[in-house]
Amino acid sequence: MRLRLLLALLLATVAVPGWARGTIDRVEIRGLEDDAAIENNVRLALSVNDEVGKAQGESRLEFLLLNAEREARRALEPFGYYSPTITVDSPRDAQDRIVVTITIDKGEPVRVRDSNVSILGPGGEDRYLANDLAAFRPRVGEPLDHAVYEASRDGITRRLAERGYFDADFMKREVRVTRADFAADIDLVWDSGFRYDMGPTTFHQDFFRPGLLEQLLTWEEGSYFHQGKLDRLRQSLVKLDYFSAIDIRPLPDQAGDDLRVPIDVTLALAKQSVYTAGLSYGSESGMGVRFGMERRYVNDRGHKLVTDLDYAQNRKNLLVQYRIPAFAWLDGWYTAAFSAYDEQTDYIDFRNVRLIGSRSGELTERWTATASIIALRERWSYDMDTDTGQRLYTYSTLLYPELLGTYIGVDNRLFPRHGLAMNLSLRSGAEGAGSDTNFVQGWAQATWFQGVGPADRLILRGEAGATWTSDLVSMPPSLRFFAGGDRSIRGYAWREVGPRTPPPDNFAMGARYVLTGSAEYEHYFNAGPWGMAGFVDAGDAFDDEFDPHVGIGVGARWRSPIGGVRIDIAHGLNDPDSNFQIYLSLGANL
Repeated sequence: MRLRLLLALLLATVAVPGWARGTIDRVEIRGLEDDAAIENNVRLALSVNDEVGKAQGESRLEFLLLNAEREARRALEPFGYYSPTITVDSPRDAQDRIVVTITIDKGEPVRVRDSNVSILGPGGEDRYLANDLAAFRPRVGEPLDHAVYEASRDGITRRLAERGYFDADFMKREVRVTRADFAADIDLVWDSGFRYDMGPTTFHQDFFRPGLLEQLLTWEEGSYFHQGKLDRLRQSLVKLDYFSAIDIRPLPDQAGDDLRVPIDVTLALAKQSVYTAGLSYGSESGMGVRFGMERRYVNDRGHKLVTDLDYAQNRKNLLVQYRIPAFAWLDGWYTAAFSAYDEQTDYIDFRNVRLIGSRSGELTERWTATASIIALRERWSYDMDTDTGQRLYTYSTLLYPELLGTYIGVDNRLFPRHGLAMNLSLRSGAEGAGSDTNFVQGWAQATWFQGVGPADRLILRGEAGATWTSDLVSMPPSLRFFAGGDRSIRGYAWREVGPRTPPPDNFAMGARYVLTGSAEYEHYFNAGPWGMAGFVDAGDAFDDEFDPHVGIGVGARWRSPIGGVRIDIAHGLNDPDSNFQIYLSLGANL
């Protein structure tokens, strides 16, 4: 008996490959160079990777190398490759350093032969769910990619819950793979159950008077449940800036026989007052300080008070706003505002005060609008009296309506890669109706973003404005058009481009029209947060003849967590001897 056992052990030793002791130097995977996702999945699955640089005993090394083939095979299956050819080699050098080489021939992928994906019950007649079923992947004839299959399956499950089918469950959930035929059959069936409705909504907060927040509800009790309605409510509550925490929960377990889902909204009040302070500097305004105070809620009616003071050497600006919620028609505000502005620079000496009454609101998810009535009193001066040495001032009083529109249709507001953003304004005044002159003025600005590959971005921007009046002299500088600067034509100083007073003063006067454009290309290194840009800007602010000014430049970019940071250096081509201009700007520049 002992002789037989000894003989069996000897035969087993001969039959199994032997590995001497050694150190694994590295692991190489061949045959997947064109499939980075598959190669990465295989590499992550290999336990031998954890042993690189470590000395291995014979039995441990034998186990790792035998197991590598099984691990690589399993790592290929999620991508539809169930019959690969895999070889594992382990050549070593004179120092017993081992290079583990795994050569993979994926073979023919398993493809979907038959697909039965359906929803039974009322959900089967839901057109949005029908669209999801029609878009289900993988389709018949496509490789059985498990990640694609699971994303489609889970997407429909989520959509059922989002649309109020809270009792939905699988009746069938099976994928059968026939390796010999390189075929897979999908059998996936849901029973949707009945669709629930929107039930009563309860706000849990103890400050605002009852009925105020209920005006934000965009649905009627008894209408179909949809998660999008709750998302819209959350957005409205966030924009109010009243609360530090917002928790909105549907409670389908508490729905009665009428299948109406109660909605619980739990709110934590934010700090009432926010104070801000900081330093400011501008090449024209000089050094300055800024102070701000915001009362997020003045009373239980949800009123707000915002005060902002910017006090610099050459410019002073005070703004006070009182805002009242306006939820009955469109999400928005009634606003009463007062502003006072004073500027004493090399360009101009002017002051103005404004009284503004406005109504703002969201027209759609992408469009917002503000309708205002504005009373403006402005004083300005370009010239000195040659006899007295005193400034010659011009005064203007205007009362006019103004309509502002903003469109933001981008994929990411912090760092857009695709989409369009626009700003529009229209204002008009009439002599004899509170204004010193008749005028109509329109202005539009648009920015288009287009991602190029994973790392680059093309940005095109345009601006156009026009004033129709028979008395441009009566139009105050704050309502005239200027060009130059980081949001206009880079390479020129702010207000540098446009009509000017005669030499030697040569002050910017503002123009009847403005037309500018910009093309910019950004590249981010390794698709990371740091990048660079090249750009060309052109345009003019003019009264009669359009004389385009062109500026070119380069810039550095940082995609910070709070938005883009841009540093640009540019030069104007119309004056070769002009100075280079440097600009620093923050935000998405929508």
